Amino acid sequence: MVGPFAGFKWLALFANWKVFAEGFLTTLLASSLSLCLALVLGIIFGVLGSTHFKFPKAINRVYVEFIQNTPLVIQVFFLFNGLPHMGIMLPVLAVGVLGVGIYHGAYIAEVIRAGIQSIHRGQMEAALSQGFNYVGAMRYIILPQAARVVLPPLANQAVNLIKNTSVMALIAGGDLMYRADSWSSETLHYGPTYVVVGLLYLSLCFPLANLVRYLEKRAEVSA
Repeated sequence: MVGPFAGFKWLALFANWKVFAEGFLTTLLASSLSLCLALVLGIIFGVLGSTHFKFPKAINRVYVEFIQNTPLVIQVFFLFNGLPHMGIMLPVLAVGVLGVGIYHGAYIAEVIRAGIQSIHRGQMEAALSQGFNYVGAMRYIILPQAARVVLPPLANQAVNLIKNTSVMALIAGGDLMYRADSWSSETLHYGPTYVVVGLLYLSLCFPLANLVRYLEKRAEVSA
């Protein structure tokens, strides 16, 4: 009886493949938007943290320390429950993107800061002597050189970001994990559900993980 019953579970899952496809697309959309937000925040705060001025550096430390030392779940719940009290009503997807993006932005900020500081200070001095202002020197001279250093850890952060979008399931975000939880709770087909969900997350994260290894090897060769 176990074999046929297990087969029935898989048939039921494949018959409802649209549930998982919609969740997969939502996770893909949330991951893409969160990564864009995290990159923007990471670059801004990473540059602030690499300056020699106390106030911008203090802003960087407050953001990074607060985000890195509080759980992502708490941050997402705070946005989900706190924003409406301030009169800000956002779709659940937007709340999830904000939460995950802001969270990983703090980690990317540290990656960017370390990458910028790995570039010899003479590069900045040379750029300034050629007529660049600080922003121009960062944009055209420092950041392009730092990109080679920061790409492997950035790709690693992208992998972690995709996995962390599963926190949206806690606020009914419509992501892959939420739809899997809902469907398996209704059907009690937990085993096949989470096998498929794991494989779908693997299909997103495994190529990025290979990219991380490739970038790390290329960085070692060029070092």
